[in-house]
Amino acid sequence: MRGLVERAIVMRAGEGAAAGWSFAYFFCVLSSYYILRPVRETLGAAAGVEGLPWLFTGTFLAMLAAVPVFGGLAARFPRRTLLPVVYGFFIACILALFVLLRSGETGAWAPAAFFIWLSVFNLFVVSVFWSFMADVWREEQARRLFGVIAAGGSAGAMAGPAITAVLAARVGPVNLLPLSALILAGALVCIVRLRRWAVAPEHGPAARAAQEEAPLGGSPFAGLTGVLRSAYLLGICGFVALGNLLGTFIYFQQALVIRAAYAEPGERTAVFAMMDLAVNALTIFAQLFVTGRLAGWIGLPRLLAALPALSLLGFGALAAMPSAPVLIAYQVLRRATTYGVTGPALQVLFTVLSREEKYKAKNVIDTLVYRGADALSGWAYAGLTALGMGISGIALLALPVSAVWSALAVHLGRREEELRHGG
Repeated sequence: MRGLVERAIVMRAGEGAAAGWSFAYFFCVLSSYYILRPVRETLGAAAGVEGLPWLFTGTFLAMLAAVPVFGGLAARFPRRTLLPVVYGFFIACILALFVLLRSGETGAWAPAAFFIWLSVFNLFVVSVFWSFMADVWREEQARRLFGVIAAGGSAGAMAGPAITAVLAARVGPVNLLPLSALILAGALVCIVRLRRWAVAPEHGPAARAAQEEAPLGGSPFAGLTGVLRSAYLLGICGFVALGNLLGTFIYFQQALVIRAAYAEPGERTAVFAMMDLAVNALTIFAQLFVTGRLAGWIGLPRLLAALPALSLLGFGALAAMPSAPVLIAYQVLRRATTYGVTGPALQVLFTVLSREEKYKAKNVIDTLVYRGADALSGWAYAGLTALGMGISGIALLALPVSAVWSALAVHLGRREEELRHGG
């Protein structure tokens, strides 16, 4: 059975245990987060929909404050200390929130504060996870195994809401916070096991152990300055920003089209649930059995360009036929490709960077750039609709953006190959 599994997911001898711990690590991170997200909704953060731009702005400002703090920690502490410090901090925050909410002494500020904190938590714990993965896995291994490892996150994203759905009514939403902290603590166990595997002589050069003991050094702002000085990293920023822009376009179009096609709230809820089910099934299948093989067959440039190419087809179809079936089919395929193929492929781009860039610059891209692009995309869509553009018009506008995104994807994939070979 073990041999069958290794052949099915393109795994080689000696990689199984580490891949399993990586899978479990990401499972712990995302299941912990997805236990907390419904608690946020229960506390009433979702009731402030009209103030969503302000919440995004607050989140962005929180990121501005958090990124140099993380950069300072990365400069001072070695990896074996840095990761436990980061996750230990968020575990302590969860437990402190539990005590605060149990006390009943929260004001009107609590839902907004929880929304902003949870947004920072989500982006940081995931960013640090992928930084660690890019550090411990070689580029060739990453192309084969990052899809499988990402499936751990998909499984956690399904397990977290399931746990909340079963226990929330029995123990109360607030009492789920210690469980979330306990699951996140499981990530620390995975980190210890992976660190031991990474520094073992049979898995890498002896110098790797010395790297493990050394802090990254540099300035707390080295991540931001590193991004601004590197054409490669700026290209990754552009890739993330264009993906967020097009994702926002289709997300808002989804709300309009589904609302017009299904009058009853129950019908709309059922449609969204079926979409999520299809996305989850396709994503996990792609992560386990497709992405690693595709990376070997077609190479990283074409793998990265898969989602932009799908965007060209999807927005073209929407421009011609702005209907619910077309949008649903495109949205399901887009999300499954994003999580199952493009997400793991994007992480491979970081494997050729220096250790400082893997932690500091990557953190800037995963937090500041991602959240900033998210907020700007929302305002851009609002501006286009204010100018009177409808679904077809915005879909047509998305076509040249998708073409630029596709060209950038191919360029980044080729540049990664050059850097891998010392170019």
